[in-house]
Amino acid sequence: MADEHKHEEPAGESVMEKITEKIHGHDSSSSSSSSDTDDDKKSSTSSLKTKVFRLFGREKPVHKVLGGGKPADVFLWRNKKISAGVLGGATAIWVLFQLLEYHLLTLVCHCLIVALAVLFLWSNASTFINKSPPRIPEVYIPEEPVLQLASALRFEINRAFTLLREIASGRDLKKFLSVIAGLWVVSIVGSWCNFLTLFYIVFVLLHTVPVIYEKYEDRVDSFSEKAWAEIKKQYAVFDAKVLSKIPRSLKDKKKA
Repeated sequence: MADEHKHEEPAGESVMEKITEKIHGHDSSSSSSSSDTDDDKKSSTSSLKTKVFRLFGREKPVHKVLGGGKPADVFLWRNKKISAGVLGGATAIWVLFQLLEYHLLTLVCHCLIVALAVLFLWSNASTFINKSPPRIPEVYIPEEPVLQLASALRFEINRAFTLLREIASGRDLKKFLSVIAGLWVVSIVGSWCNFLTLFYIVFVLLHTVPVIYEKYEDRVDSFSEKAWAEIKKQYAVFDAKVLSKIPRSLKDKKKA
């Protein structure tokens, strides 16, 4: 009897082990299937995110598109006091030069006269009124920011020259038409106002359009997607009716 009990116990233990293995196997398979479904959901959501239309095909946030750093903070009103001060200073300059017809050289000379006169009188009067003279800071232009600005400006000018060369070579008709249309619009706007007013308008737009776009990003992107689809549709019609006939006529003339 003792031997039978000894043989029954490992048999019972083996049955229990099989049951527990099945339960663990089912749990592991269910967990793996759930992880697979989670991975599928993540991949589907990531694919949906990549398929979202963004204005001008951008893939970075608006802050990165504007270059990041302090200029982007000013344009996006991260610090309202600094942004308001910059915009107010530009408005004051525009009012002085455009509305009051002040000249740049006259303004610079008058500002220097006032500043030098105040500092000179303060320095001489400090000995009579027993006060410390004014601390005039040493102003100098650092080399690194100037080199960075010159390098960035050189890069943009070279890229503009490359673009003009590609357009002039006649390889891309679509780019040629878009550049011609843009220059035509700029020429019309330039005939309405002078360079200072145009620069001020661009400066105000840089302080308003990016922050509004960042606030209503999804709405603007959905609307621009519809507008871009309509532009492509109209361009396809124009290509089929007009542009596709130009090479044929040239070929017919060459044959004749």
